[in-house]
Amino acid sequence: MGMQIRTGAAVLGLGLSQLAAAAGTDCAQLAQPGQFGATQIRSARPVAADATSGASAHCEVTAVLKPVPGSQIVAVYRLPEAWNGRMLGLGGGGWAGNILLAPALTALNRGYATAQTDGGHPSANAIDTSWVTNPVAVTDFSHRAIHETAAFGKQLVAKRYGRAAAHNYYQGCSTGGRMGLMETQRYPEDYEGVIAGAPVYTLLTQTSPVIRRQIFAAPGAGFSAELLAKVNAASTAACDALDGAKDGVISDPRRCNWDPASMRCKAGETGGCLTDAQVDALNKIYATRRSSAGVVANYGLTRGSEAGWSRFIAADSGTALNPLNGGLADLIPLIFPDGKYDWATFGPEQQAAVHRTPFAKEYEAGSTQLGPFFKRGGKLLLWHGFDDPGPSAFATIDYFESAVKANGPDDLQFFVAPGVYHCGGGPGADNFDLLTAMENWVEKGQKPVRLTAKNVKTGDTRPLCAWPGLPYHDGKGDTHDEHNFACRVVPSPTEKR
Repeated sequence: MGMQIRTGAAVLGLGLSQLAAAAGTDCAQLAQPGQFGATQIRSARPVAADATSGASAHCEVTAVLKPVPGSQIVAVYRLPEAWNGRMLGLGGGGWAGNILLAPALTALNRGYATAQTDGGHPSANAIDTSWVTNPVAVTDFSHRAIHETAAFGKQLVAKRYGRAAAHNYYQGCSTGGRMGLMETQRYPEDYEGVIAGAPVYTLLTQTSPVIRRQIFAAPGAGFSAELLAKVNAASTAACDALDGAKDGVISDPRRCNWDPASMRCKAGETGGCLTDAQVDALNKIYATRRSSAGVVANYGLTRGSEAGWSRFIAADSGTALNPLNGGLADLIPLIFPDGKYDWATFGPEQQAAVHRTPFAKEYEAGSTQLGPFFKRGGKLLLWHGFDDPGPSAFATIDYFESAVKANGPDDLQFFVAPGVYHCGGGPGADNFDLLTAMENWVEKGQKPVRLTAKNVKTGDTRPLCAWPGLPYHDGKGDTHDEHNFACRVVPSPTEKR
């Protein structure tokens, strides 16, 4: 992987950064005009190692990419002095890209040249949807920005270091996961390995909150945060031990049959119990809802995930809606240009029409036709928190299983993380190293089947198992140690999906 070093004391004494400069281009010189065609280099500056941010020494380059008239895609590249010969593209979140240092820090300090984009619309607010009225910005955000960032990044890396990256990888979660799937589907030449976490690859992520809001907006069906916490405690207690360990995590919520009616208020009882309307609401929210044609309109939420609902679900009808839990409201100009939209009556049949809109054709990344990506040697690694209340893990399970049928299993892998919410958080083990797993898969042919996951707060470790495997305790050893868990496939009732 390293640069070939010529003989001679003077050359052998050079450091990695000096070798890069000798073979390539000095950081500041990257800003000189005329080197990259129409691409504008806004700035190129050397950044010293910083104990405060934790960043290693690198060259930070900000570029403005203009692939079509009206496009203003800002891309930020961080090129380390101690380069490991690889480039890593990074995705955004919400309705935006992300060019901040924090998401790049871990990879940068491992020697990766990192590539990030603002998605074509600069905003400090990840849930800003002001771009929806601009057709160029819509295409940029949907898929063009992440591709252009990768393509120019390869040029920039070669210019800086004097040679192309030996390997190009991508990693992202949520919107970043969707961007990763876009790379495999639309631009298979960009990356050799793509890690896509909790991918928002379908507009179900936006239509489902509308249906969920209707459920909780019914008379008497709303929940306070305190009552949802009690529901979470009850559902978790009922099913916690199904995997052999009482640790606050339900490994497979599909096997949990906890009945909300067990919390129904008895005669004269008030507070901390459930009304008939609330019992009905929970039963509906746990169930998958389909259209008359059998198409999923809303995947059911998992029992045991209730403590994580608030970010994406307005369970109290008095809670103000936002672009995450408000569903389609912020996309009305794109999806309902005639303005004919009523959230109170929106249902599975109307939801199906959303996927036929021009915006869906730009934005959704549900194609399983991955042949061109795999024929180039590409590897796709998916992961999803099982208790994600935003984009459903069941949607990614369905995508993965369909992709395996369409392409075979060799070049795809998928991990489900029990007890983990959206891209992290929750009682499960949400800290794991997928980048090293991808390196070993692409560069050494070692397909990952079991990884170590850690809950940093508790110190507990768990195996992260290749789907359909999930971790089950052996019934004897310490429940805090992953080595006392085995990856097992236990049949689960499909109707829970």
